[in-house]
Parts: sequence; structure tokens; C-alpha cells
Amino acid sequence: MKHPFSSAAPIRPLFAAALCGTLALTGCSGVTGNARTEPAEASGDGTLRVGLILDNTGANSFLNGPQLAAAKLAVKEINAAGGHKGRPVELLPVETGQDTASQAQSLVQAKADVVIGPTDSSHASAAVDILSRARTPLISPANTAAGLSSIASGGYYFRTAAADVAQGPVLAKLAKDAGAATISVVYQEGSYGSDVSAAVSASAEQAGLDVLSAVGFTPGEAGSAAAAIREAQPDAVILVARDGAQGALAELNNAALAGSRLILSDGAFSPYGSKLGTKALDGARAVVPGQLPSAGFQERLLGIDPALKDVSFAAETYDAVTLAALAAARAEDDSGRSIAASLIAVSGGTADGTGPAGTAPCPSYKDCLAGKASGADINYDGESGPIAFDANGDITSAAFTVFTYGADNIPAATGVETAGRAAG
Repeated sequence: MKHPFSSAAPIRPLFAAALCGTLALTGCSGVTGNARTEPAEASGDGTLRVGLILDNTGANSFLNGPQLAAAKLAVKEINAAGGHKGRPVELLPVETGQDTASQAQSLVQAKADVVIGPTDSSHASAAVDILSRARTPLISPANTAAGLSSIASGGYYFRTAAADVAQGPVLAKLAKDAGAATISVVYQEGSYGSDVSAAVSASAEQAGLDVLSAVGFTPGEAGSAAAAIREAQPDAVILVARDGAQGALAELNNAALAGSRLILSDGAFSPYGSKLGTKALDGARAVVPGQLPSAGFQERLLGIDPALKDVSFAAETYDAVTLAALAAARAEDDSGRSIAASLIAVSGGTADGTGPAGTAPCPSYKDCLAGKASGADINYDGESGPIAFDANGDITSAAFTVFTYGADNIPAATGVETAGRAAG
């Protein structure tokens, strides 16, 4: 019997990329300084309390389950390893019926020392504004908008998910590995499309590829863009799109740009099946942020929630909780300021983004504590892979799962690629 999360099983499209890339940086934390790099005096009460913001509603509500299960699993395993200074770590109650700001306010009132979430990048500023004022670090397992690297948080904002632009080098590499010497980029207009398109073009040029054209389109109006790409006659076409992806693929197919010549960004990834013409995507490749969770991690998640059917952001959530507990352990203090000041170090990162030299990674809370007891630095590499936060709270290494489409226009996982910088 195949595991329910096996890449061969019909699970939901992972990671819901379209949900996490829009951003309006309207929040202002009102907090000065940089909690990521400034020393902090111990001020905790001895109990580490973890809050969780689950902001998915409607059709996207399925994303709440894996994040909740992962947070519960992390807390369970942290407590099995001794908790924080011998006391159990607490996962605070979740209020999914409230909006992001209300959830953040409730968690502050509940004395959360660290908060995990939100999922949607457009909700980040609301959470940051409230939590940073309370000196409470926020670690998102799913925010991907590039602009969040510079959000005003006073150093209290981190994310275990890669920024959208991190896929640029991977998309260019897929084209080059397939033998392309020339590429064209067709992108959906907007911040996601323009940012990722620019990252792809820059990475392609660095890799020695000739970028023949980069053409934008609006959803439902991709015909002229497809014609322009056909005129350029590239070896490979990279599509950067979200809600306009299906229409763009149909127009590219009409322009005889189909199959293995196509490479899709994460926002364009979907099991299209009969929604596109026969073999329209046969041999095409797509990238999705993160990597399929290991069988062991999946089994542990099922032990928490036997009904779980999706694993989107589970690994990133688990790692966010574990990193927070390790930061508190390193600081020997559970206050938000102490956690924020130690997160870069325990992730294996440095403020200049280079990472510590000669520090062997530890794969779990228990193992990292054992290393700390023997005098080693903590360098956590978790279920989502290496993290190594930089001075912006961004991860500096990002894994992407590569999917290849069959003649039925359905994708199957075929490999993993790693980008060296998460925020470009």
C-alpha cells in the first residue's frame, strides 16, 4: 500500500503558491533597532509559549491542517526531549475564525513568546505591526513575497519559506541542463511576475544563456505575448504566472510552443489534465518550493492527525517551532527579545549571510541540545532542509521540488534543486 503522501499518490498541489505572493507593505511596526542582532537581557517567566496564526479560509482552509499538525508535533517532540529548561513548552489555542490582526492581538494577550504564521504574505504586515510592538518574534512558514525582506519589524520577523525570487536560478538551471542556449520569459504582469522574471533573466545571463525576450501579459490576454515569443524562436520558454497561467499555456500551445520546451514557475504549477490540449505539457517541467517530506516525518504527522491529506508548509512550520525552542535554549530565556536575538545563530546563519564555519548541523531539538551540552554551537537543519537566517530574517538556502509533466498534462515529482540564496 502506498503512503498517502507518496509523490505517486494523488495529493493536492502543494504549497498553494498563489496564496502567498501578494503583498501590501502598509504596516509600520513603530519599533526601532534590530532585535535579530542586538543583545537581550533575560526577562522570560520560565514557560515558553508558542502561538500559531492560521489565516486560511474558504477554498484554502485545507492549509490549516498541516500547519497545526506540524506545530503540535514539534511541541510534542520538544517536550519529550525535556521541554524548555525542564518545563513543558505550551502551544496556545488557535482562533481560526478571527482575522490575522485579531489572532495576533489574542496571542499577545495570551503571553505568546513567539508566533508562527501567517500563511498569506498580504497578511504579514498586520501581524508584524502588532507582534513587533509586543516584542514578540513572528516566524512565517509560508510568506514568499520578495518585499517582505525589508518590512519594518524591528528585527522581529523571520520566515522559513523562500522568497519567490529564489526560484530564478533554478528555472534558469533547468533550461540549461536540458541543453537550451537561448530562452524567452513570458510573465504575468504584477509584482510576482516582474520580480521572478527579472530574477530568471539575471540568473540565465550569469549561467551563459542568451535571453532573447521577456514579455508580459495580463490574464486572458496572452495571445500577443505568445506570438512575440514564437517570433524570437527560443530553445526554452519559461512561464512566470499565477491565475493567468492556464490561459497563457493554451496560447503558447497554439503558437507551437509546448511540451518539453516549457518550464513553469511555482505559481503556474497545477495538474492541468484535460484543461489543456493533448500532450500540451508532455515533458514540461515546473518547480515548487520545498521538498516532499520524508516518509518518517509524514508518519509522525499522521500520528498527530490521522485524517491529514495534505502536507503544505508542514515542514516549514515544524522547523519554525523547533528553531524558536532552540533559540530559547541557547539564550536560556523564553522572552521574545531573547528568542529573536538567537534565531540567526541557531539556524546556522550569520548577520552577513555567510553562515558559521565548521559547525556540523544537528537534525532535531534533542540532538541540538545534546551538542550544546557538549559545547558545540547549534546549527539546526530540519525537515525543510538548511535554513541559515540572514540579517533580514530570510533563509539563505532554498530547496525546490522539480515536477515533470506527462502526456496527460499531470505532473510527477522527478527531482530536487537547491538555490543558494533565498531572497536573491
